[in-house]
Amino acid sequence: MQTLVLHTRLKPGKETEYEAVHAVIPDDLDAALREGGVHSWRIWRSGLDLFHLVEVEDYERLKEHLRDHPADKAWQARINLLLDGDFDPAAALPHLVWQLP
Repeated sequence: MQTLVLHTRLKPGKETEYEAVHAVIPDDLDAALREGGVHSWRIWRSGLDLFHLVEVEDYERLKEHLRDHPADKAWQARINLLLDGDFDPAAALPHLVWQLP
């Protein structure tokens, strides 16, 4: 099991719309995430910054599973309209430094 923290950023003024879109996740996307090995996915927002805590069997396998999945393609097309495309999420929070055992 892997625990990952991902960081993305919203476009200014898209906070309410982003939260509304996440009020109900499409059933086919929920199924695709679970089939891909996701056990939990939580998102916190601070201003425009989004912090995702993901518990997944294998993140690389999940990305491969979702790469051409129709549910994820539809979701990404919708959600990417709200995200800051100039922001590189791969550069954020890549390394856990410490945790209380």
